[in-house]
Amino acid sequence: MTDFLKMMQQAQQMTGKLQEVQEALGRMSVTGVAAAGLVTVEADGKGTVKRVSIDPSVVNPADVEMLEDLVAVAVQEAQKKARELSEQEMKRVAGGLGLGGLPFKLPF
Repeated sequence: MTDFLKMMQQAQQMTGKLQEVQEALGRMSVTGVAAAGLVTVEADGKGTVKRVSIDPSVVNPADVEMLEDLVAVAVQEAQKKARELSEQEMKRVAGGLGLGGLPFKLPF
């Protein structure tokens, strides 16, 4: 029974730490770029896009498709960086709780 209580305490600790990480990720920022910085996308650590910046020199009404592609590339890069940041933070928390990494993928 003591082992069960210890597991419950660890689960509560982990839940608290994961909530802290999620809140911290919401305050963190990553940037994705395309066309050598002419298109930039800023996202939070959860991958939510917060800002898109487009240099006027890449705005060509005759080639909207190129601009759409550049924005998509920058968004994908920002979201990839956010995923990597999230994974690093989750590993840090899991290691701090003595779990040494989780054998399963977390749902966030």
